[in-house]
Amino acid sequence: MAKDSFVSDIAFTPAVKKLQERYGSRRIYADMERNEDWADFITTDLAAFVADRNSFYLSTVNAQGQPYIQHRGGPRGFLKALDEKRLAFADFKGNKQYISAGNLSESSKAFIFLMDYMGRQRVKVWGHAEVSEDPELMEGLIVEGYRGRPERAIIFTVEAWNANCPQHIPLKYDEEVVAQAVKKLETRILALESELASLKQKS
Repeated sequence: MAKDSFVSDIAFTPAVKKLQERYGSRRIYADMERNEDWADFITTDLAAFVADRNSFYLSTVNAQGQPYIQHRGGPRGFLKALDEKRLAFADFKGNKQYISAGNLSESSKAFIFLMDYMGRQRVKVWGHAEVSEDPELMEGLIVEGYRGRPERAIIFTVEAWNANCPQHIPLKYDEEVVAQAVKKLETRILALESELASLKQKS
């Protein structure tokens, strides 16, 4: 008996499937739906990917359907998996526009876009989000040593997620990774210079 609905239907709406059919990709995605549909919970792979991110984008929408995307940044691990269905992060004090929080007061629909430029991988997460001012939750979301203080927490309930191909993703390196590589080179250069100076003294 054919299955009537799939997790990926959250993105592959009838309008999307119609275009897939028109441009020749519907069969590929239909096979994916039947054989390996998207996950609707946080797997160990997704939790590990999330824990290694220091940046992501949060999309919300207001009552008029106007979308808004906001960059969220912090130390690695500031976006946390609370359990198999929920992600959460501390909403640090910023420019006080409160667009995301305002949108979530009107519509809980939200989307998280995570990008790993070094690994050339992107992860898309659909779901619903809510704002929380629970002090215990906010305290648990603080990463030790980070200067930012949370004004509130945002809890994201996962409905579907998908990791797709690296095509067209530019290769970029975080400053901390470049700094570590440069430090190793500087250490090696100093050692070689010291060795050269020692050889010159002996000659």
